[in-house]
Amino acid sequence: MNTPFGTFGNICRMVKIEHSIFALPYAWAGACLAAKGLPPLRAFLWLTLAMVAVRSFAMAFNRLADLPYDKANERTKKRPLVTGEITVSQTMAFCLIMAAIFTGCCAALNSICLLLALPALLVVIIYSYLKRFTPLCHFWLGGTLGLAPLAGWLSVSPESMSLSPVMLFFAVMFWVGAFDIYYAFQDIDFDRRYGLHSMPADKGPDTALAIAGFAHAMTAIFLLLLGLSAKLSLWWYLICLSIALLLMLEHKIMLTRDLSRVNTAFFTVNGIISPVMLIGILLGIFY
Repeated sequence: MNTPFGTFGNICRMVKIEHSIFALPYAWAGACLAAKGLPPLRAFLWLTLAMVAVRSFAMAFNRLADLPYDKANERTKKRPLVTGEITVSQTMAFCLIMAAIFTGCCAALNSICLLLALPALLVVIIYSYLKRFTPLCHFWLGGTLGLAPLAGWLSVSPESMSLSPVMLFFAVMFWVGAFDIYYAFQDIDFDRRYGLHSMPADKGPDTALAIAGFAHAMTAIFLLLLGLSAKLSLWWYLICLSIALLLMLEHKIMLTRDLSRVNTAFFTVNGIISPVMLIGILLGIFY
């Protein structure tokens, strides 16, 4: 299906729509924590649309920022913006539309969300350039996704804030930081050649794996603290145990340094963790 921004299929490829599973459950989790159950339908719908819009903006803007590198990197040469299936002007227009939709959704939610819309977009924009300056870019990305549960909470309860979405913010920050380090293993040689920064390229594979392992341990700790701060039931702690086991599996996969298994570690395992976490919070609230 053709759109003003290219074919629908190419747009989905550009923004990796399937990766929305990483962020959306955390936004919904924040909303559920604030509502102490299921959030109001109106807030849920506007929150969901806002998250899809800001994530699409983030991915498209990142593709624009990284275009010179994507053209040179063998792994990324088939991306739609590189091949010309989507043009630079189409991508810029797409970013503007997504930013406008995101801002409109924030306005529909409440005044606090609207006030924070521009800072949220700036946080996303900054990430796209951090790899040029620091290997801490992995954890900035984690913090960007970590805003999802805070946004979810504010969409339901803008007049107050609790420790529970803050604990979930840190859990997501460390979780995403770890798996983004794993993902960067694919580009160690390229990053070093072009002066880009990542933990594997800057610190070496052994240190990068150790940092990722530490980040996963911190993820588990903050998930436990989330349960305590939100007074979740025993169900939550059983889910925490299953998530910890999945994180250990992911780390074990990456210890082999078999790059053919990066997508298994990056998408399959992490794609399971997000919805399992949301289910755990719901079980912890209701049972």
